[in-house]
Amino acid sequence: MKNLSIIIHSLNEEKSISDCINSAKLLTDEIILVDMESNDKTVEIAKNLKISVFNFPKSNYVEPAREFGIKQAKTGWVFILDADERMTEELADEIKNKIQNKSGGHRDPPLQYYKIPRKNIFSGIKWLRHGGWWPDYQIRLINKKSFVNWPKRIHSTPQIKGDFGYLKNPLVHYFHGDLSNMVNKTVIFEDIESELLYKAGKKTVTKTFFRKYLAELYRRLIKNLGFLDGPFGIIESIYQAFSRTITYLFLYEKSKSKKN
Repeated sequence: MKNLSIIIHSLNEEKSISDCINSAKLLTDEIILVDMESNDKTVEIAKNLKISVFNFPKSNYVEPAREFGIKQAKTGWVFILDADERMTEELADEIKNKIQNKSGGHRDPPLQYYKIPRKNIFSGIKWLRHGGWWPDYQIRLINKKSFVNWPKRIHSTPQIKGDFGYLKNPLVHYFHGDLSNMVNKTVIFEDIESELLYKAGKKTVTKTFFRKYLAELYRRLIKNLGFLDGPFGIIESIYQAFSRTITYLFLYEKSKSKKN
């Protein structure tokens, strides 16, 4: 497709970037990598695969680079693909049909962006169908003329004018490759989340830790049937409860240390 660019963001993704780029080529050759100061072979691999590479200041989370990446595209549509995600032939065909129909005068009401289901594969082995992990819709296909901005806070969603639709075929997301990386990312992300809560004046006390842990464990494991995914579903439910609790532990620490 000539009217669509795929935007990939990276920070030390040498193990996954080749597979990501090659999957993106199922849809288009217009591929842009926005690299956040990787010190491994990520950029070298990307350049060898003949795609455009732009540099962006290092960030521990991807949102600050989202808007920058979209602005580099010269096409009418953009698709956001993370380094640990993969395009599929089925999704590529569905996107082609959507874009071509719109440009060909299709009579459906014009849609400016699409939410896409994401198939989360735990540790490269288990598709998590429960625990709140499916369909996990993500805004990824965007008509650039309707794009407004992408807030730079962690886990933010883009601001886009106009109506949206849903695609049927999923992205494939390979997340939580191993427990040590899971923990490292959690410490970084939840520290950032806790700082946002602190600046917003959020309070926490000791009983908050138990309440947050038990509420998230119940939501993931029982209410959303995470246990049906077997050991991996149970592990992920426990881990999400742990992750949620860590945020409030950090918040408690910040509240006490900044008072002193």
